[in-house]
Amino acid sequence: MSIGILTFHASINYGSYWQARCLVEDLRARGEPAVLLDHRSPSVLSAELRNAFQPELPARTPRHHHAALGRKVRAFAHALAALPYSSAFPLDAPHEAEPFDTVVVGSDEVWNFAHPWYGGRPLFFGEALRTRRLVSYAASFGNHAAEHGIAADCVARLRNFDAISVRDDNSRALIADALGYEPDLVLDPCLQFPDVLPPSPAAPGNYIVLYGHGLPDWFAQAVRRWADAAGVRIVTIGYFNAVADDDRTDAGPIEFASLIAGARAVATSFFHGTVFALHYAKPFIAAASPYRRIKLEGLTSALGAEHRLIDAATSDDEIAALLATPLEDAVHEAIAEGRARSARYLDQALG
Repeated sequence: MSIGILTFHASINYGSYWQARCLVEDLRARGEPAVLLDHRSPSVLSAELRNAFQPELPARTPRHHHAALGRKVRAFAHALAALPYSSAFPLDAPHEAEPFDTVVVGSDEVWNFAHPWYGGRPLFFGEALRTRRLVSYAASFGNHAAEHGIAADCVARLRNFDAISVRDDNSRALIADALGYEPDLVLDPCLQFPDVLPPSPAAPGNYIVLYGHGLPDWFAQAVRRWADAAGVRIVTIGYFNAVADDDRTDAGPIEFASLIAGARAVATSFFHGTVFALHYAKPFIAAASPYRRIKLEGLTSALGAEHRLIDAATSDDEIAALLATPLEDAVHEAIAEGRARSARYLDQALG
């Protein structure tokens, strides 16, 4: 059975890379000839590169950071080139994509109408694809809140799916309201397929990973105070943060995963920073920005880790306790149950 995976495969984004790779490699390990649908767009490529070098617009990234960001972009290009792809086709001409027995849409924010360059594209709702079976895996509406609903044309397209799963309760509520049934809730591929990711070292290093940009000052300073008190270095990955001791802005996706695997703890404002902390069983804290609040609250509450979402009122003592406490047994149990549930869904959806 030929399988095409439709996602944001070419984004210069650690989470997008790893969830695409985890899903395609797991399906291929099952013996399925799965590939990533290679949609192309000059305007999207330009937007990706602009965002890679200016991730905090309207705040401008100083030019002296561009060399490290350039190394990061090249590392992504090298890693992405090694993934399996379909024949290339234009993003806005899905009818030109090669035919597949099954197309799997997801993971990522493939249905986020507010995404700055992919938002609302008919392709991600299965429009004009030549396939006998259309399913989603861990799809998300991102920060498009459930109360805003889904436009009628997109509802009509979603009715063409043979099976739908999502990765968060917000997306589940949107589908339930639009289609009249609750879709399956499954794990992000980075949690679902752990064997694809780099292994953990025998012992963690004496550093905390700081991952995110536009971090609130209270969060960055709280991490700095904890690191000083604990005698731990701060390593920032992917984005410059002035409070860090070591700048790994230039890290590619493989290094990103390896650095988190070797960390003592993780402090992040990003969804996949939290996903990788959970995967590698790292003590972590997370601060939810308005753009990512829905995703982070949904992920942590689903796995019983919502107490690790902190805000400006969280004391230094509470932060120290969280960063010294391994993931609770209940979190590991929730991940294990989620993996079993997600595997059942995939078996049925692809069967």
